[in-house]
Amino acid sequence: MIEGIGIDVVDIDRFALSLQRTPSLLERLFTQNEQSLPISSQAARFAAKEALAKALNAGKGLPWLDAEVVNLESGKPVFLFRGEIADLVDGASVHLSISHDAGIASAIVIVERT
Repeated sequence: MIEGIGIDVVDIDRFALSLQRTPSLLERLFTQNEQSLPISSQAARFAAKEALAKALNAGKGLPWLDAEVVNLESGKPVFLFRGEIADLVDGASVHLSISHDAGIASAIVIVERT
């Protein structure tokens, strides 16, 4: 049964400007691994975390670093959960799709419980 669906879209240039204006955002939003990625990948990961919050109906209350987006060897993006978010998704399947092209990053998340 689908518990929640979330989608988010990020303008990559606008996101880059936000990070330039507020450098501390980088450490608040992203794990060390995510911080080393190109801006388009960071924007897609931010969109993924926003989409996750929507799918979990959590508003803005999730700790950003408790959800890390990594790529499997195949290239497929998946979340690694820890802390509070791991507790929220315990037992659920979380499906993630991300994309970035033409200055836009997007993500969709589906949370499913069997």
